[in-house]
Amino acid sequence: MARTESARVVPSHVDVIVIGAGISGIGAAYHLRTMCPDRTFTILEARDDIGGTWDLFRYPGVRSDSDMHTLGYSFKPWTAERSIADGPSIMAYLRETVAENDIAPHIRFGRRVRRADWESSTSAWTLTVEHIEAGAVADTEEMTCSFLFVCAGYYSYRSGHTPDFPGRERFRGRIVHPQEWPDDLDHAGRRVVVIGSGATAVTLVPAMADTAAHVTMLQRSPTYVVARPDTDAIANTLRRFLPTRLAYALTRAKNTTMQQLVYRKTRTDPDTVRRKLLDGVRAGVGPDVDVGRHFTPSYDPWDQRLCLIPNGDLFETLRSGRASVVTDTIETF
Repeated sequence: MARTESARVVPSHVDVIVIGAGISGIGAAYHLRTMCPDRTFTILEARDDIGGTWDLFRYPGVRSDSDMHTLGYSFKPWTAERSIADGPSIMAYLRETVAENDIAPHIRFGRRVRRADWESSTSAWTLTVEHIEAGAVADTEEMTCSFLFVCAGYYSYRSGHTPDFPGRERFRGRIVHPQEWPDDLDHAGRRVVVIGSGATAVTLVPAMADTAAHVTMLQRSPTYVVARPDTDAIANTLRRFLPTRLAYALTRAKNTTMQQLVYRKTRTDPDTVRRKLLDGVRAGVGPDVDVGRHFTPSYDPWDQRLCLIPNGDLFETLRSGRASVVTDTIETF
């Protein structure tokens, strides 16, 4: 029988508590095990599995929007040919990391941190932790630690942001949030509107357009997008001739250096970067898409995040006529 609020146990103490068993939390666990072997730690994960983002999102085409040579761990080489990886590949990578480094015994699933209080007199955190079973709070306990490592991501896992669209209740079609993608959704032959223009939208549009009658990306304002291959030819070549770890280290160094150089260029010469980005979009979408209206943001590059288009898939979908872009605001459904 589940414990009740009145049946709390004596607070348990560990040196470090890590909140979240996604990419960051698993990385934190590795470094605690290897660099601080004399310290005790526990990972508290509110959900029933590791992976965070990569376990939560199940929408069509879900993938990384950063290369896995830099999104991956410095201590575990990414060896797959594709550097822009799909969700299942990333989950497999994380499961390997957990298994190889004996991290699983440190993870407590179904544990949601309700609050954390710091006490200066004892130099310790006291956490109120809820036990989640079948989506409901079954019990509560307190835990204490000397160091709190928050690896919980930057958005709510309980529900995705949903604007209040007037007239939504009159809509007879199906409305789906990508954070809560249903297993039974069949969009084949249907007309689909994807609201938004961020990383999720530019992933969904080409993925759904494969079988949909037509997909429209409806955006309030444009986002900068850039097409790149989903494989890293230099990385794959290095791996054929060099030891895996050395090839991986060189690839990480190459990619992080290039990312920093590009970002600095956006700060010092944004007009040149904007021009190059928009030239790439014009070449990708062809003459029938109004790049000025649909792909030219009002801000400078990297004032907000750029969206990656692997292999130009969004551009190809727009050229084919299977998808289109509308830039406007929603008055009503």
